[in-house]
Amino acid sequence: MNVLRGESADYSAGRADVLSSGSSASGPTVLRIALGAQLRRRREAAGVTREQAGEAIRASPAKISRLELGRVGFKERDVADLITLYGVTDPTERAEFLSLARQANAPGWWHRYSDLLETWFETYLGLEQAASLIRTYELQFLPGLLQTRDYARAVTQLARTDTLEVERRVELRMRRQEIFLSGNGPRLWAVIDEAALRRGLGSPQLMREQIDHLLEMNRLPSISIQIAPLRYGGHAAAGGPFTILRFAEPDLPDIVYLEQLTSALYLDKRPDVEHYAAVMDRLCAQVEQPNRTEPILLAIRDEL
Repeated sequence: MNVLRGESADYSAGRADVLSSGSSASGPTVLRIALGAQLRRRREAAGVTREQAGEAIRASPAKISRLELGRVGFKERDVADLITLYGVTDPTERAEFLSLARQANAPGWWHRYSDLLETWFETYLGLEQAASLIRTYELQFLPGLLQTRDYARAVTQLARTDTLEVERRVELRMRRQEIFLSGNGPRLWAVIDEAALRRGLGSPQLMREQIDHLLEMNRLPSISIQIAPLRYGGHAAAGGPFTILRFAEPDLPDIVYLEQLTSALYLDKRPDVEHYAAVMDRLCAQVEQPNRTEPILLAIRDEL
């Protein structure tokens, strides 16, 4: 178990430059955001307005804004025209920009499930797969990255009835968890409300197996789990579940993810992120500490 205390103190330590690395390991979502940020900096350094940039690629200023935010895909021709306008003439540097554009347009592994996924959740999958640290608080259900197949199926069946769709959604959730099997996967710091552990989904045996899985995952060096006991009453995160994602790329701010029934919010403005980070820090200080997680899980398991 890796206690990730103090990780929020320096969000930028040890980050590598995404352009010089030229790697697609971060996934297309993050690469689009990083490339967009690089293009924005080049445009501003060259004194070019969004209107002028838009004229160069026969697009509107709004399209330039979406490109710079990584919200849309890149055409190599557009990137080539933009960096020419911005005064990027070195052949090696131009090649790096164009290579990154090609990588950013490549579909993620989750593309095969695109018929099941809302656009707002596809964005989250790309961010989750590229994160270096995921901090999450869950109130009603266990975090998706820590669910067993049977638990994930029980949760999915609360809203879906088609058997094939349910199984594909469960398979997607299991595939998401494979990031912990790679040597460079993210660290996960999860705070789970005791209510989620006691909420019966399926048989008692299903919940016992789910708790056994949590015990196993909590022993991994990249995962830390804390429990928020019911007896503690209110706490700093009483407003609801949320997730904070941090990235190794220097161009990406930390992002707060707030999922709703039919959409999601992505907060990346510094005041918002700092507020949620402070809430998470207070929550982790208020609830049971990581060395108490295993005894609590075993006690709840014995009561099932």
